[in-house]
Amino acid sequence: MDTKELSRVANHMVMPNKGILAADESTGTITKRFDSIKVESTEDNRRDWRQLLFQTQSISNYISGIILFDETLRQSTSGGKKFVDLLNDKDILPGIKVDKSTHPLPLSDGEVITEGLDGLRKRLEEYLLLGAKFTKWRAVINISDNFPSNYAINVNSYHLALYAALSQEVGLVPIVEPEVLMDGNHSVDQCAEVTTKTLKKVFSDLDDCNVYLPGIVLKPNMVLSGKDASHRADSEQVAKYTVDVLENTVPKEVPGIAFLSGGQEDQESIDNLNQINIYAKKKKSPWELTYSYGRGLQAAPLKIWNGKKENVEIAQNEFEKRGISASKARQGEY
Repeated sequence: MDTKELSRVANHMVMPNKGILAADESTGTITKRFDSIKVESTEDNRRDWRQLLFQTQSISNYISGIILFDETLRQSTSGGKKFVDLLNDKDILPGIKVDKSTHPLPLSDGEVITEGLDGLRKRLEEYLLLGAKFTKWRAVINISDNFPSNYAINVNSYHLALYAALSQEVGLVPIVEPEVLMDGNHSVDQCAEVTTKTLKKVFSDLDDCNVYLPGIVLKPNMVLSGKDASHRADSEQVAKYTVDVLENTVPKEVPGIAFLSGGQEDQESIDNLNQINIYAKKKKSPWELTYSYGRGLQAAPLKIWNGKKENVEIAQNEFEKRGISASKARQGEY
């Protein structure tokens, strides 16, 4: 394991002013997104959409890395240039989603487990040869009157740690993504409690698996009220809860934390990130605090594009606006 290279890549991923674009939607997920704009989800259309994003002229000003789906990592532009080469030329690191999505947790009514460990080492070796520099694995934790169980937290956490160890063994930086969902009517205090418990377990398991912390990026949820809560915490409350939880759970050796948007509205994800960075600066938190957004950066330009070539430039302009806003929020200057 080349710890120096892992650390270099991880620090590049969370470099100042920039964040990570999550463009790793599975075929099923992007089909749903395309259905919303009445565009057929063909391989060419999926290629054209990703190409629109990646060829945005200013993208390297606010994006340091892009998480890709298996299909996309292997694709080329309509002009024949490999996406991996296109991104490298822009000093943007290509990454790859490696989990096999969530499935029902055995003997649990309503909780899930992320699968994908079988054959992962060989897949990682292939992805490295294809040009990937980092990986992503998402674990999902639900909050309800009965959830989460220790069972769900423990098994998902250990799978995350094993995935991270396998990635580093091959030479890839793992994005460790334990997401406490905002679905439900829970309070911000409940989210803080579950997020704290989850992150403590994750870092205990990472330690047990000998994972090199300076060579990872953490991708957690912000500490939010449930989206159906009668009263939802505002941005300043979210910032305080989030940073305080992180300071109680995340070792300072971790170079950066790239928040997921987790179903937040576009503006909400920007406002919360901005306040998190303002509060973290006051507390002198030790990590880079950035973004790893999917829908938060893509939703608006996708609607504008609508599958039409004549809309590409306008959609790219909207993507640029979203990227600039996220970059400013990542600095606490929005």
